[in-house]
This record gives sequence, C-alpha cells and structure tokens, in this order.
Amino acid sequence: MSDGFAAGSKSDEEPPASTGRGRRVLIPTIITLAVLIFLASIFTGIWTDRLWFQALDYGSVYSTLLGTRVVLFLIFGLVFAGVVLGSVYLAYRCRPPLAGQARISDPVARYRDGIDPVRKPLFIVLGIALVGFSGAVAVGKWETYLLWRNGGSFGQDDEYFGKDIGFFVFDYPWFRFLASYGFALLIVAMILTALVYYLYGAISFQARVSKVSTAARVHLSIMIGVFMLLKAFAYWLDRYGFATADGSLHTGISYTDAHARIPSKNILIVIALICAILFFVNAVRGSWMLPGIGVGLLLLSSILIGGIWPAIMQSFQVKPSEQDKESPYIEKNITATRDAYDIGQVQVEDYDATTTVDSAELRESSETRVSTRLLDPTLVAPAFEQLQQVRGYYTVPDTLDIDRYTIDESDQPQDLVIAARELDLSGLQDSQRTWTGDHTVYTHGYGVIAARGNQVNAEGEPVWVEQDIPPRGEFEFKKPPRIYYGEAFGSSGGGPDYSIVGAPEGTNPVEIDIPTGGGEDDTESSTQNTYDGKGGVEVGSTFRQLLYAAKFGEPNILLSGRVNSDSKILYDRDPRHRVEKVAPWLEVDGDPYPAVVDGRVVWIVDGYTTSDDYPLSEKRSMEEATSDTLTNTGAQEALPTDQVNYVRNSVKAVVDAYDGTVDMYQWDTEDPLLDAWMKTFPDIVKPKSEIPETLMEHLRYPVDLYKLQRDVLERYHVTDADTFYQDDERWVVPQDPTSSTGEKQPPYYLSMARPGEKTPNFSLTSVYVPNNRENLGAFMSVDSEATSKNYGSFQILQLSSEQQIPGPNQMDNTFANDDGVRGKLLSFTNNSSVEVLYGNLLSLPIGDALLYVQPVYTQNTGTSGSYPVLQLVVASFGEDVGSGKDLDEALRDALGIGPDTDTDGDDDSGTNTPPDVEATARDLVDQAVQAFSDAQAALDDGDLSRYQTLNDKAGRLLEQAKALMDGEQPPDGGSNGENGGNEGDSGDSAGG
Repeated sequence: MSDGFAAGSKSDEEPPASTGRGRRVLIPTIITLAVLIFLASIFTGIWTDRLWFQALDYGSVYSTLLGTRVVLFLIFGLVFAGVVLGSVYLAYRCRPPLAGQARISDPVARYRDGIDPVRKPLFIVLGIALVGFSGAVAVGKWETYLLWRNGGSFGQDDEYFGKDIGFFVFDYPWFRFLASYGFALLIVAMILTALVYYLYGAISFQARVSKVSTAARVHLSIMIGVFMLLKAFAYWLDRYGFATADGSLHTGISYTDAHARIPSKNILIVIALICAILFFVNAVRGSWMLPGIGVGLLLLSSILIGGIWPAIMQSFQVKPSEQDKESPYIEKNITATRDAYDIGQVQVEDYDATTTVDSAELRESSETRVSTRLLDPTLVAPAFEQLQQVRGYYTVPDTLDIDRYTIDESDQPQDLVIAARELDLSGLQDSQRTWTGDHTVYTHGYGVIAARGNQVNAEGEPVWVEQDIPPRGEFEFKKPPRIYYGEAFGSSGGGPDYSIVGAPEGTNPVEIDIPTGGGEDDTESSTQNTYDGKGGVEVGSTFRQLLYAAKFGEPNILLSGRVNSDSKILYDRDPRHRVEKVAPWLEVDGDPYPAVVDGRVVWIVDGYTTSDDYPLSEKRSMEEATSDTLTNTGAQEALPTDQVNYVRNSVKAVVDAYDGTVDMYQWDTEDPLLDAWMKTFPDIVKPKSEIPETLMEHLRYPVDLYKLQRDVLERYHVTDADTFYQDDERWVVPQDPTSSTGEKQPPYYLSMARPGEKTPNFSLTSVYVPNNRENLGAFMSVDSEATSKNYGSFQILQLSSEQQIPGPNQMDNTFANDDGVRGKLLSFTNNSSVEVLYGNLLSLPIGDALLYVQPVYTQNTGTSGSYPVLQLVVASFGEDVGSGKDLDEALRDALGIGPDTDTDGDDDSGTNTPPDVEATARDLVDQAVQAFSDAQAALDDGDLSRYQTLNDKAGRLLEQAKALMDGEQPPDGGSNGENGGNEGDSGDSAGG
C-alpha cells in the first residue's frame, strides 16, 4: 500500500516529460496557425478585390491604389524603424564599459541583465512593431500623398498670404503629415536612445551628480537639434494653419491672428532655429547651459507671445470695437466661403409677396398649376408596391424618385415618380429560404414602375406610365429590364450579399425571371433565365471557388453543384457603393436614382470632390448639413461626418442595372481637385463631351450638394460684413411639418416657372424662415435641368421683414384647422382605422403672392395590404384656403366660387352672392380650366406661343371671376368670358 501511495505521489508531482514537450509544441503551432489564417485572409481580400476591379475594367485603379499603399507602408515604415533602431544600435555600441564595483552598485543592473539575453529577439520584435504601426499610419494618408504629387494650381491666390490656393489644398496637408511623422519618429528615437544610454551607464544620476558620456551628449544633442529644426518648420506651417482654423466668429484668419498669433509664430521660428544651432554647438563644445537657456526661452516665448499676448490683444484691443476690427476679415471669409461652395454668383432678390390675389398672379399661376406635383414620393411607395409588386419577393424603396421623361409624343418633358422593382428575399416563404434559393434562384428584380407626378385616377391612385411584368407602357427596352444591380443589394436592402449566376450552354436555366402563374412555388409558376451579362467575377475554377468560399464564409460556394464552369459571382451591387469603390476619392450623393436611358435601366449617381483646407472658407459637417426627414428615416443615405469647406459636383456616374458597368463623366470642367484625380487615374473619368444626349436629359442638380449650399446660405446670403457680424439676418431651414420629430424639411424636385420665367423648368426648391421665427423668410430654387443653359442658377426671393407671410409650419397648422378641410376629411375618416397622411407641403412663388399646395392621403390601417390614397388637395393662394379632389377644385374653393346650384336655383355655396353672378363666375372658371387644359396640350406639342396665349387667356378669365365674386366690376368691362372660348383667340376679353 505504501508503495502504491509513493508511486501515486510521484505521478502527481512529476508529469511525464512528453506532456511538457507537447505544451511546448502546441503553443508555437497555435501561433503559426493564427499567423497563417491572418495572412490567408489578407491574401483573400486582396485577390478577390483585384478580380472585382478587373471584371469592371478598372484594374488600373486597383493597381494604383494597392501600389501606392504598399509603397507608403514600406517607405515610411522602414524609415521609421530604420532611424529608431539605428539610433538605438548606435547607443548600444557607444555604451561605456562597466566592470567590478561599478557594475555591482549600478541600480539598473538587474534590468540590463534581464534584457541582455533577449536583446536580439527584442530588437527584431521592436522593428516589426515600428514598421507596422508607422506604415499603417502612412497608408491612411494615400489620398493626401496622391493629391500632393498630382495637384496643380487653382489659378487664384488666397486673401492673406498671397499664395495659390493649390498650396493649401494640395501641399499643406502633406507637409503637415510629414511634420507630424518627423516629430513621432524623433520622439520615439530620443526616448529609446536615452533609455539605452541609461541602462548601460552612459547617463547616470547617482549621488546627486548627473553624468552624461561624450557619446551620449553628441548623439542626443544632434537629435534634439534636428527636433528644433523640425519645430521651426512646424511653426512655419502653423502660420498657414490659421487660414483654415475655426474661430469664434468664422473660419479663417481674424484680427488677432493677423496682428498677434502669426507674428508670434515668426518670432518662434527664429528662436527655434537658434535653439537648434545651440544644440549642434553643444555636440562639439560640451556645455548644456546655452541649449538649456535656449529651450527655456522657447518655452517662455511660446507662453508669452504665443498665448498671453494674443489673449490681451483680443480682450483689450479687439473686443471693445470688434465689429470694426473684424470687418475686413469677415469680408474675406464671406468671399472665400461663397467661392468654395460655388455660390459666389448667388444674389438675393427682394420679393414683395402680397396676401391678396390679383390678375397678374392668376395669369402666372397657370404655368405652375399645370405642373404642380401632387403625387408625394415619400407616401406612395406602398401604393406602388401593392399595385405593382407582382410577387412578394419584389419591392420598391420607401421613398421614390422624381425624373423627367418625354412621353405621349410630346416634345416637353413631364415629371414622373419612378421606382425600380427590386428583389426582396424577405418576401419569400420559409421553405424557399435556402442557400440555393437565396443565392442562385432569386437573383434579380425586374423593370421599373412609373406614374405621372401631377395626376391620380378617380380612386386617388397613381396614373401609370410604366407598369406590370412583362413591362408595358411608354418606355421602350432593348432587352428585358432585369435589375441585377440596385439599392436593394446595399447593407439595408432585402437582396442577397452575393448571387451566383450562369449555367453551361444546353442546360436548363435556374434563375426565377417572369412570374406567370399564381402558385405558391414560383419555380413552377415562372419562367427561368440565365444571366448573360458581362458583369460579375468568373468563379469556374476550384481556386476561385475556394477564395470566395473563404471571403463569404460559405462552403457551398465550393461544394454546390450549382456553381459550374460558366458561373459568375455578383457582389457589391449597390450602385452607390460601386462608385465609392471604383472612385474612393469621391464623396457620393446619398440619393442614387433609376432612369431608363437608351432602352436600359441605369442608376445615376452624383460624385463630389471635397476639401477641408480651402483658405478662409467656413467649415461645415456634411452629415449635419444634409440631414433631414429623409436621411433620418433611412430613405436616403446620410453623408459622412467629414468637415469640409470646399465642394464641387465634379462627376456624374452611371451604373448599369443589368451588368453593373460603371461609367464616370467629368461634370465640373474647372475643378482643380478633379484634374488632380484624373491625372492620378488617367482614362477613368470620361470627358464631359462624351455624355450622351439621352443621358443628359435625366441628369439633375444633386440633392446633397443643394442641401450643403442651402445650409451655408442660411448665413452667407449676407454679403455685407457689418450685417454678417450683427447676425440678425440669419435664416434657418424650417422643420418638416409632416414630421413629428423635428427634422429639417427636405428640398423638393418639381417643374415650375420661377418669377421672371415664362416656361416651367425642372427645379429643386426649398424655403427659409427667420431664425427663431416661423413666418416665411425666403424661397430658394435652383435650375436642375441639365440641358438648360441656366443649369445651376439659383434664385433666392427674400420677403420683406415687415410682412408676415406664413411659413410651412404655420400654413400646415392653418390647413389642419380649416373648417372646410376638416369637414371634407370627416367623410373619409368616419372609420377609426382610417389614418390621415399629409404629403409634401409645396411652397411656390406666383407673381407677387405664394401658392401653398399639400396633398392629403388616407389609409385604412386596419386592413393588411392597404396603401395611401389621395383624397384631397389643399391649397392656399393669398389669404384663402381651399380644398378639392384636384388643384383646380381647390383653387376654385379658395376663390370662393361654390359648386353648381340645384334645379331650383338655390345656391349651396354658403355665400350671399346672387345666383346669376355666381353662375357667371362659375362659367368663367370652367372656361379657365378648359384653357389650362388646352395650354397643357399646347405645351406637350411644343407650341410655346400658343401655350402662352392660352395661359394669358386663362388668367384673364380667373381675374374676371374673382372680381365678380368680390362684387367689383370685372376688368375690361366684361362679365361674359371670352367669346365662345375660342382657344386660339389672343384678343381682349368680351366687352373690351
């Protein structure tokens, strides 16, 4: 028993030698596997990206990007590690000998003894770490480097230093990085060098006596001298940094900057240079006194002249008369800001809006009436989906898009609400949600849905221009409009992250294409298709299948029989992401939109070049400036939080919805930033002259650029420095009256004739209200028609501060509380499950008054599959509010012209107007409505002369009706309308 106990004790205390060897082998094995997996993942990412770019014919872009990053990593990583390790090695070689008692009494001997055995491995690990960290930082500056290398001139000098703006945008950021890199390198090198000298006795602090060996003194003095030279360079750069620094009043140089801070930097440059010389002298003469005095002088000067002096000047010289002192610098800031945001030519016009309606306003209203958009793209998506979805696995975005098309054999484009019918896997049944179904069967959407923007049918539903599968309508397609690339394939969409398409010739296709029956299994009730486009990456080889199986973490890509020699894999299919990937130097607009161009469905994406180094220009957060109801609800992608102070819509990109081809066209031909990128990536951006005319018809002014400019113009519509300083003319974008969470009202695309214009143009519109008030402050629009010679021209109509014209929220409140509107809505909302939905509140300047129009929808929330239906149009023209089933009826109601009288001649309009007078007025309105209709027909036929004549006639008819209802003598002495309603008659009204 005792032997057994003894044996057991030995077993417990001394494990077998094989166990220890196993542990020693296991740890290196795990580390080796981890390193191999890490390297394999890097290789997979690089190689699959290379294949993706090559499939798009953008291989040169990837080569340039990868090559630049690798070169930056190696150069800056190796230089950093080489300098630091070289300095450390030199310090080790120059260590003094330590022997006998000196070694025993050395307080750091135990640390030295601990490091010596692992000195070489530690040296290697330190080098790898330095290369990795410094190289990674340099890689992140690839854009800065490429702009410095390829950037040119702006052809314009800044307002203070007289240097070309290209220096600030292209050169200054790179010089600042080099300075930061140099400081980091020298600081790390000096710390590690001094530590080595200390560990090996070259620097000693024993017995209250500090000793520094000659080698350590020379070595460290030279390094500190170089540091001081770099500090002088940094002070020189700091001078230019004030041009882009945020101040209390504005971005850029202020009075105190110009008279205290910049001169102080000049003085500190001289002191830093003197300090550098003193340290270099110390390397030769061996006295730390003068260098120490120099450093002390530099620190004291930086506090006194760099901090205290500017503070005193600001408090006692600037503050008492700040407006006078800062005015010249505010003027420079205003000029630079307006130029940088491309709003330098924007002028504000006084707009004396009235609260009464006269004949001129009515005549002008005709041009807006015929094109006022009533179909709200933020509300009608459920109607598009329920009426045109066809199958549950198709969907449309929550917010639709507005575009112009020439249809009905007309020469004039019309506003349409349009959406691509995209794939949504969440609409499939659970039994269909297999890897095969998700990634090889349900692969694409089908066609587009389009409806007229200013019409609904008798039930309040959209009037279709393009509908159904197979598609039928006004659009002509060269081949079936399958949607393999679209917004549904983005991170928030319902499409798969990748699809595998293609089948060998002679085999049966497997992709669901056109639904033909009503069975639950769409594989039996639909036609099938095989993708034959040039998009996608070929994955026929085992090697590529293995790569993508690793990339997506899916072994079926390697194992499934659905993946064959003719297969392609489609991924990164969101048009916005595709443009960002092939042109990572662009900021991409958050609202790509579909269009039918030359018989193909394409996505149009706007790209911006931006900078935050434009001198004296005000900085803005792109995210804050472009946020509104649509971005906060996810209907549009929000832009990043980057601070910018220069922006141009430099590129128009087109992504083919079938094969994913990306074409980029130069749009701003005078943008130096785009010139630099086109030099970096030659032949990637096509010249503007190559934009097809059929594509040009669908290009528009980008919404995010407009929102950014709108944000800047809240304050920078003021060009007088004194007024700007007082800041009592600031505008703000009003809250969206249709939102309950306080987001800003988004801008709206619509066709309208702006004051001073005779024909409607596609425009992007918005309004301002005065700061901390809700009455209307200004109306702003920009010509968005790319084919127009006035494209990009802004019109800002500023209302007088003495007027109190209601703003959007005030008018929304007026509409909601109007007895007539509420009474009509009661007939639609007597069921508790019926919800009232208010559409876009459109504000339109008409002559010297304003027209507010808002569509009102109802939706039965108690029924599945319900959708909003347009029930009322509410309008206010002048002071009066009216409502009706369409805009004509709403305006008639606003003018106080009631419905027809009954057979007994009783008037049910609720007015005291004599029946014969109201009957005459009603007849005039009927003639006017007919004239409006004929005018629209003339406009559709391209007969602008006849269109204008009929518009004028309709205006005179409404003028007469208004006068009759007000108890006044009709203009021109007539009350019977125009003779016979002759639509070609351009003469005076009857009795004239």
